[in-house]
Amino acid sequence: MAIDIGISEEDRKSIVDGLSRLLSDTYVLYLKTHNFHWNVTGPAFRTLHLMFEEQYNELALAVDSIAERIRALGFPAPGAYSIYARLSSIKEEEGVPAADEMIKQLVEGQEAVTRTARSIFPLLDKVSDEPTADLLTQRMQVHEKTAWMLRSLLEGK
Repeated sequence: MAIDIGISEEDRKSIVDGLSRLLSDTYVLYLKTHNFHWNVTGPAFRTLHLMFEEQYNELALAVDSIAERIRALGFPAPGAYSIYARLSSIKEEEGVPAADEMIKQLVEGQEAVTRTARSIFPLLDKVSDEPTADLLTQRMQVHEKTAWMLRSLLEGK
């Protein structure tokens, strides 16, 4: 059955392209955060271990919300690592950096997700896609706050 929500198929596809980049960034950040949760060491181990766990759990819920919005717009959600690697602006970390470098990379990742979300807004405004705009606004609030909290751990270093 055809989708008739007041947004053309072409515009929905353009929105989905942006959301697919957002989903990819979010998933790569989830993997990186989970990796760092497992592998962090040092005097702030417990604090960072728990903080990273909170963050990857939040990101796991976010990927589901983003993927479901893609589906609601009538397109399949990407679900392969190879697609995420190609679409994401965030690079994987294959090694185990020191805790301060982990924090720095996660700040950069949180900010990258925010930029990706923000880049979709011009199209959303053009076609009055308030549900997607609402999702992106919520995501940006989480990522900006998380980046601030992580960045505060690097103060004075």
